[in-house]
Amino acid sequence: MGAMTDLLARFPRAVLGHWPTPLERAERLSAALGGPEIWIKRDDCTGLAIGGNKTRKLEFLLGRALAEGHGTVVTFGAVQSNHARQTAAACARLGLRCELLLSRSVPRDDALYETSGNVLLDHLLGANVRIVDGIDETVKALEEIGPAYVIPPGGSNGTGALGYVGAALELAGQLAAPGGPGRVERVVAATSTAGTSAGLVVGLAHAGLPARVEAICVYEPADVTSATLEALVEETADLVGVARPAGDHRVRDDWFGAGYGLPTAAMTEAVRLFARTEGLLLDPVYSGKAAAGLVGMVRAGEIGADETVVFWHTGGSPGLFVYPEVFTEPS
Repeated sequence: MGAMTDLLARFPRAVLGHWPTPLERAERLSAALGGPEIWIKRDDCTGLAIGGNKTRKLEFLLGRALAEGHGTVVTFGAVQSNHARQTAAACARLGLRCELLLSRSVPRDDALYETSGNVLLDHLLGANVRIVDGIDETVKALEEIGPAYVIPPGGSNGTGALGYVGAALELAGQLAAPGGPGRVERVVAATSTAGTSAGLVVGLAHAGLPARVEAICVYEPADVTSATLEALVEETADLVGVARPAGDHRVRDDWFGAGYGLPTAAMTEAVRLFARTEGLLLDPVYSGKAAAGLVGMVRAGEIGADETVVFWHTGGSPGLFVYPEVFTEPS
């Protein structure tokens, strides 16, 4: 934690999570896949409203909001956004008014999808929730809300990515700790708006870890996501004041399927595999597709049986409850 404190100490921060999150060896999952040695970084255990990766970003985003004297926060996401739910929880913790502008990014408008899962939690946490269709409705909503601290979708800007610069340094300490794996060749994570992956790329390079970040697309195809990631890596490195890493990272959309929030057979299998070997709940939109990527790379021999891999569990389990048809097996 000392390295993180030294590197990030000058940035305002509102501590919201439980740190460090566990790094757990997944022995049954590793055995089921015939190697490699898989460890899971449990950012589903960040501690704020069922947890998730956005809590790390929000510590720096809302730290800045408070430092600038804001009383209202507005952010954006899909209807079932995990980022929106964690923002609502963080604002409740800090006494900030939370405005959520959610869009129908998935071709669904049924009652279950728009009232259960994360949406139910958004309301419970006291956020003002609006479903907006198109830029005109979004602009009108922003005018009605008035002055506010605006957080981009996913919390993905340089300030938000600071949370994952710190997370990479946290991981470096856990790798070297007694009982830790000692090394890691790959870090596999879902990527949508790219803040998590960008922070990891910058942080791992700063920590001197030669691990490749395998960024698994869940929101846009690889060409779009890669451009977003590269720009955000540069922004984050500049903000922290470190050299832009030439770091080993790769963006993959092999497991993206037909689009954002649309289930795939590989995702469904991977979610069941993690549940039945490790008792871990992934989600169908983000971590489930990242897990499909991990499984696919191992089975294709792209990840060797002698490698050590960290799967970054970004949370999102409330999403399971709005896809019951995907996971309900015939009796």
